[in-house]
Amino acid sequence: MLVIYVGFILLIAFAPGWLGTPLHAGTSVTRGIPLGIGVIVISFILTGIYVWRANGEFDRLTKSVLNEVKA
Repeated sequence: MLVIYVGFILLIAFAPGWLGTPLHAGTSVTRGIPLGIGVIVISFILTGIYVWRANGEFDRLTKSVLNEVKA
């Protein structure tokens, strides 16, 4: 996620003209809009994957460590 976010910020800093180019002739939607929306969507997806793993694998590992400490 960090690479995606930093990459987007670097595009904003060093290639604003490229991001400001319209997707199609005669439209006001630029390349930056779908890229920005993509960063947001990918962050939600990656957060969901992390929560899914945390609730499964990490909780199981935590329970095993607690059982070892109690024993």
